Amino acid sequence: MKACIDVGGTKVAVSLASGNDDLPVLQGRRTEPTAKTGKNDALAVQIIRMVDETCAELGVDPASVQNAGVSSAGPFIINDGLIELAGPNICGGMAGPARGLPNDWTTALLEAPLGARFARVRIENDCVAALEAERHWGALKGFDHCAYVTWSTGIGVGLCVDGHVLRGKNGNAGHAGHMFVSDNDDALCGCGNVGDVEGLVAGNSIARRFGQEAPVLFQAARAGDAAALKIVDDLCRVMGRTLYNLVAILDLQRISMGGSVFWHNRDFLLPRLQAHIDAHLPALTTGALLVPAGLADKVGDYAAVALA
Repeated sequence: MKACIDVGGTKVAVSLASGNDDLPVLQGRRTEPTAKTGKNDALAVQIIRMVDETCAELGVDPASVQNAGVSSAGPFIINDGLIELAGPNICGGMAGPARGLPNDWTTALLEAPLGARFARVRIENDCVAALEAERHWGALKGFDHCAYVTWSTGIGVGLCVDGHVLRGKNGNAGHAGHMFVSDNDDALCGCGNVGDVEGLVAGNSIARRFGQEAPVLFQAARAGDAAALKIVDDLCRVMGRTLYNLVAILDLQRISMGGSVFWHNRDFLLPRLQAHIDAHLPALTTGALLVPAGLADKVGDYAAVALA
């Protein structure tokens, strides 16, 4: 049995998987809000506890679960050769009190405590892991020039060019959410940037900037509310330009998209975002297609399976 762990800015999901089936069955899935109080090993302690509780629920000896795949929101830093999480929606010390996170962490310990529990741990940025899952089992199967993009609590990207997954020096390649695209002084990202993509359009940024949660805003826009629709069009302009820039820089064939903000509004958002790709330089954009994640709202879970 393998531990499959999905760490996001809002929640942690844990499940067990076994075998080498084309699409393994997840067992005992459980979720909790992401730990953000106490010492900076609190997240790792939470993960280990949740794995052991899942084992108890399924009647599995915890000692037999020694292989763990961790799909985690980033960025990461490498400290003494081990991965620590510097996630702006988890570590409150990055942007300070203005973001309101209940800790002063600049990093959260991850690989060191998990390595003491599991014999084998593979940690990847959640969008790199989702990219691998989508290439194994989902909408990116058979594509060598592709990306996975999440529009959720944060904004993340996993990239594949010429059949090679891009990782970078610390595993942080693809953090397009932290590209500067605006001078808006109301768009504070958890990383400390003001005016990056995530600060402008991420799920938690929508609530801070416009005073209403993303589901409420999108529901109003879908119902034809003019003010809400203008906001959504502005959000799509920022995200659409981000997607176009990825296509232009990397000459991509296909982008698979997931995340809670996108997924719950995919029929509404997809044509709006595709229009921002199609509207520019046909030599680069012809045939570049944006599609919903083939693994649907389970892409985060199968991302961890792909690693384990």
